[in-house]
Amino acid sequence: MSEAPAPLRPLPEDWTTAVAIVAHPDDMEFGAAAAVARWTGQGKRIVYVMVTSGEAGIDGLAPDECRRVREAEQVESARVVGVEEVEFLGFPDGVVEYGLPLRAAVAHVVRRHRPEIVITGNFRDTFGPGALNQADHIAVGRAVLDGTRDAGNRWVFSDQLVDGLEPWGDTRAVWATGSPDARHGVDTTDTFDVGVASLQAHRAYIDGLGWADFDEREMLEGFGRMAGSRMGVAFAAPFEVYSLTWGGGDED
Repeated sequence: MSEAPAPLRPLPEDWTTAVAIVAHPDDMEFGAAAAVARWTGQGKRIVYVMVTSGEAGIDGLAPDECRRVREAEQVESARVVGVEEVEFLGFPDGVVEYGLPLRAAVAHVVRRHRPEIVITGNFRDTFGPGALNQADHIAVGRAVLDGTRDAGNRWVFSDQLVDGLEPWGDTRAVWATGSPDARHGVDTTDTFDVGVASLQAHRAYIDGLGWADFDEREMLEGFGRMAGSRMGVAFAAPFEVYSLTWGGGDED
């Protein structure tokens, strides 16, 4: 008999600003949007940053048209959960590469917004046994971790430090949503319905995938209940924590 998953520890909520940096429009909505709604409801400021515009995501739409559709859907989806600031970095969808340009772009975002917490998607090789992750997710998540650390080093990407922009080394942690190695979680019971509505805002994308019988609520309920059972609540969102402080406080 396999052992039951370990309980998820609650994430700290004694912060005011976070930036979510993910590969595509819809990445936050497949599980983390309800957590964002909880936090914006507490008065926290959260900024969304999409590395790509998801322009390669719909087979029946040419990239330029798809970009317009998916950016608009992401802005509306963010609005549903109380996020007013959405940025698109313009990297090419589907072929994102880990490297210095991506690390520099992440560092610039962190230096501009000065977050205490940075959120990204799962960048492990899989989402679980037999469920391979996607290449853009892996490249972006790794660059988010490294670029966030780069942001605090004055001598890395120093060309960015003009017009008053300064290094920012006070980000406490990077939180990766949906990781199979998650040990922390957020109770999303009260904001679960808002998270569903946020995913439903990606209507053109979901329709474009040809998922005729796809039910946003059913899918999110499945993942949310699994994580919730590890916190003793109805619904939760799981996160893997990468502490950027020497004491590793967010992992205690």
